[in-house]
Amino acid sequence: MPDDIRLGAWRAMLTAHAAVVDVLASEMEEATGLPIGWYDVLLHLRESAGGRLRMHELAERVLLSRSATTRFVERMEAAGLVDRTPCDTDRRGTQVTMTKKGAEAFAAAAPFHLAGIRRHFMDHLSDDEAAMIVEVMTRVL
Repeated sequence: MPDDIRLGAWRAMLTAHAAVVDVLASEMEEATGLPIGWYDVLLHLRESAGGRLRMHELAERVLLSRSATTRFVERMEAAGLVDRTPCDTDRRGTQVTMTKKGAEAFAAAAPFHLAGIRRHFMDHLSDDEAAMIVEVMTRVL
């Protein structure tokens, strides 16, 4: 039945995602000491205009609640990876910026993380399969 196939695809996607992220997280933290969630925050800051994001923007991008993001960023700030400052345009808001130490940690972890993505995900796909996944996931979004 078509619905059975689609539900199977859904379950397979969720299971594969969880398994790959767990392996990547474990490998990254063991090799670099950087939790994968922290890497994700640093990645979004690196990709943002001006290298900074408001707290609510960061929460939306890392898919955490605002309160969870606040706790997360507090730990990263204590580790010296990010700074929190009042927003330039709205002093009620807080913006997060990557520090030099954060940039160094990201630069050290990025090649390792990308190698893990290749090993645990990309190497299992042909170019056509990868293109199909992009097409389907883009349509879903």
